[in-house]
Amino acid sequence: MAESSLQLLTAVYGAERSAQVAPRLAALIDHWRSRISKPTAVGLSERDAILITYGDQVRQPGAAPLTSLAQFAGRRLKGVVSGMHILPFYPWSSDDGFSVMDYRQVDPGLGGWEDIEHLGRLFRLMFDGVINHASAQGSWFQAFLRGEAPYKDYFLTISGEPDLSNVVRPRALPLLTEFRTADGIQKVWTTFSADQVDLDYHNPEVLLEILDILLMYASRGAQFLRLDAIAYLWKEMGTPCIHLPQTHAVIRLLRQVLNQAAPHVSLITETNVAHQENLSYFGDGTDEAQMVYNFALPPLVLHTMRTGDATALSGWAAGLALPSQHTTFFNFLASHDGIGLNPVRGILTESDIQALAQQTVNHGGFISYKSNPDGSQSPYEMNINYFDALSAPASGENLQVQIDRFLAAQAIMLAVKGVPGIYFHSLFGSRGWVEGVQITGRNRSINREKLAFDELENELSQPASRRARVFGRFRKLLAYRAGSPAFHPHGSQEILDVGAGIFGVLRRSPQGNQRMICLQNITGQAQTAHAAGRRFSLAPYQVLWVEGD
Repeated sequence: MAESSLQLLTAVYGAERSAQVAPRLAALIDHWRSRISKPTAVGLSERDAILITYGDQVRQPGAAPLTSLAQFAGRRLKGVVSGMHILPFYPWSSDDGFSVMDYRQVDPGLGGWEDIEHLGRLFRLMFDGVINHASAQGSWFQAFLRGEAPYKDYFLTISGEPDLSNVVRPRALPLLTEFRTADGIQKVWTTFSADQVDLDYHNPEVLLEILDILLMYASRGAQFLRLDAIAYLWKEMGTPCIHLPQTHAVIRLLRQVLNQAAPHVSLITETNVAHQENLSYFGDGTDEAQMVYNFALPPLVLHTMRTGDATALSGWAAGLALPSQHTTFFNFLASHDGIGLNPVRGILTESDIQALAQQTVNHGGFISYKSNPDGSQSPYEMNINYFDALSAPASGENLQVQIDRFLAAQAIMLAVKGVPGIYFHSLFGSRGWVEGVQITGRNRSINREKLAFDELENELSQPASRRARVFGRFRKLLAYRAGSPAFHPHGSQEILDVGAGIFGVLRRSPQGNQRMICLQNITGQAQTAHAAGRRFSLAPYQVLWVEGD
C-alpha cells in the first residue's frame, strides 16, 4: 500500500511537526491542481528523445535567446526530437545557471515565461529542480544574512567543530563557507561552491516552498522535472550526508504530490554516483523517480570505443534490471557537465579508469578531482567534448572515420533501453571549446560553448561540413528509432553474444511482437556477427539495425 503524505512527512519530521505541516501541504496541492493543465499526449514511447540545451545555446543580434532557440528548433528539430531539457533558465550568479537566484522567474537576459510556454507548444519540456542549494547572491540568502524571517532558517549552518570527515565530497572545495550575518560569523554548508549554499530541509518551511515552486513549473508546462544533485539533499552529522533515508522520503513525497496535482509529470533524478546507488532512486519502481540518469553509460561507451572491446559494456548491460514497467533509464553520452568516473568504479578496473583519464588529457581535455575522506584526491570527472574524447582533434585522422566512430557510439546510446538524452553539441557535431576554459577558468566550459545562429545555420546548409554530416546521420537514426515500437522505453532488451568487436542488443516492444537486432561495430576493422540465426557483415564502425523475425 502506498504511503500517505502524513506518513512520509512523519518519516522526515516526526509526528508532531508533521501534523502541523500536513494540512498546509494538502492546501498547496489543492491550489495547484486546478492550475495545471494536462497535455494531450502523456507517457513515453519510442518517439521520445530529449535535446539537452542551454536557453541561450544559439544567439543572434537583437533577439531574445529563447526566441532564437525556438526559431532554430522549430525549423531544424521538429520531428527530430520530441522534448527539450532547457538547462536552468532562472536568474543565476554562477555555474552556468546552477546557482539559482530566483526560482520563480526566467532570466530576463534569456526572455520570459511566454518564451518557455511557446517552446512547450513545440516540444515536451524538462525543467531543472536545482533544489539542493541556492545562490549566495539571491534574495533568500541575502535575507538570511540580514536575519530576516523566514529565510534566516532556510540554510544549513554548523556550530562548533563537528567531525565532518565522513561526508562524501563531490568537489575538491571546502565543505563549509563562513559568512558575516546579523548574528555574527556563521559557517554555512556549501556542498558545491561558496556561491551555492545548501538549503536546510530540516525546516519544513523549506520543503513547502520548494514543492510550491516545482508545482508552479508544472503549471508552466514542465512534463519532466530533473532533480539536480538530489543525493545530497539531507544532511546528518556523523553520516556521509548522501543517499540518506530522509532524502528518499522527500523524493517519495514529491512523487506523491505530483501524482495528485500533476500525474503527467515525471521525475528524473540526477545522481552522479556508483551505478547501484544510482538505481536506488527508482525506489520500489512506483514511488520515486520514473527515470534515472544512466551515468555509467558515457564512460563505458568511451572505454568500449577506446579498447575496441565490448566485453565490459555488454556484461554490464546484460545485468541491467528495472524494478517495474513504470521506470526506465535516461540514457546519454554527453551533457553540459563532464563524463563522470564514479559510476564505473567497480565495473571497470582502476587501470581502465586511469587509461580513460589519460586519453582525455591526450585529446586536449581536463580532469576534475574530488576530495576523499582520507584527505587524498581522485579523478571525479573527465571534462572533454564527446567527439574529441573519441577522436583527438590534432590527430590528422580522416574526418569520415571520426564521424563514423562518433555515430557508432551514439547508436549504442540510442539502442539500449531507455529514453535518449542528446546534448546540443553532440547532435550538431561540435568539438571542444578549449578557449572557454581559458576564459572562465572552469574545466566544464570546454563543452559549454554558445553558438551564433547564422554561423550554425550556414554550416548546416553545407552538406560536406562536419556539422551537417553528423546532424544528417543522427537525424536518420532518430527517425528510424522513432518508427519502431521495438525501441519503446518500457520494452525489453537482450544483450547478444556476437564477439568482442561488436556491441549487439535485441530490442523487443512491450507486447513482444516487434523486434529489432541492433549491431554496432565498435572497431576500425570489418567484423562478422551471427545473431538470431543470421550472419551479418559490418564495415568499420558500421551501425546496423535490422528488424527481427
